[in-house]
Amino acid sequence: MTNADRADDAYWRRPPDGAAAPRRDPVAAAPEPGYEPPPPSTPPPAGWRPPVVVPTAPPRDMPAQQHARIDEEERAARTITYGVGLVAGAVVLVLIIMVCARLVG
Repeated sequence: MTNADRADDAYWRRPPDGAAAPRRDPVAAAPEPGYEPPPPSTPPPAGWRPPVVVPTAPPRDMPAQQHARIDEEERAARTITYGVGLVAGAVVLVLIIMVCARLVG
């Protein structure tokens, strides 16, 4: 089958000299689609209920805080932190002095 055999292609062919171009038949307008309601729903099975969430127990009360003890432990932690920092600083200072002494001597 070639394109020459198709009647649809006659519209697109060049007309012979002096001839008018062939006219296409107007396409019939498609009918407007009507309203289509939603499909019918099926009822739930007998005895069906939505899932129920069981309420949980209320949270327990927190124990009372001992503010004096918390302050004492914070002071002790601060003292230890300062002590470790001083020892680390002293070690670094000694190492710097040793490196400088090696470079000079």
